[in-house]
Amino acid sequence: MRFIGAGERDDIEYRVLRTFWTVPNVLTVLRFLLVPVFVWLVAEHEYAWATLTLAVLGSTDWVDGYLARRLNQISTVGKWLDPAADRLALIVVAATFVVAGIAPAWLVYSIVIPDIVLIVNALVLFGGSPNLPVSNLGKIRTALLLAGTPLLLFGRVEGPHGATITAVATVLLAIGCILHIVAAVGYFLQARRKAAALRAGKPWSG
Repeated sequence: MRFIGAGERDDIEYRVLRTFWTVPNVLTVLRFLLVPVFVWLVAEHEYAWATLTLAVLGSTDWVDGYLARRLNQISTVGKWLDPAADRLALIVVAATFVVAGIAPAWLVYSIVIPDIVLIVNALVLFGGSPNLPVSNLGKIRTALLLAGTPLLLFGRVEGPHGATITAVATVLLAIGCILHIVAAVGYFLQARRKAAALRAGKPWSG
């Protein structure tokens, strides 16, 4: 089964919409609204329900992209909204884990610091979003982080395999954080190459 680029069709010519009101964009917003629900559940020590909420977030991460391709509803808004919502959700989830004492501080630092560098780089070069395509490495990174976080939380639920689950989750998160840094370096360099090409009046193909 194909996960990266799932939903692509050969029988249509894709068009980019300039409206917010598409099914994928609405789904992205609805998914993101689960983030404050997750924070509240952790604050209330409802770890089982918090794990379920994170599992829903993680398992549906690819759905909006799938629907955008399947329904031919790719939009200019969706190109930045989906990755921005995913990134912000990861930052909030990681910060919640650290504040609650569930995860070490490196989980936040390895996510937030590269993102700050990318944001500053984009503002300096483009005055906003550089509109770069999401790399496959970035997608794998996101999948690992979205899989590791609910597992780490599930390790806090009373049961005989808590230590094993926590160890597996920590490994997944560590790999995800390493890939996050590597992907950030790739986006940083790609943004600078794009800016240089635009200044030289050359076409940019990504």
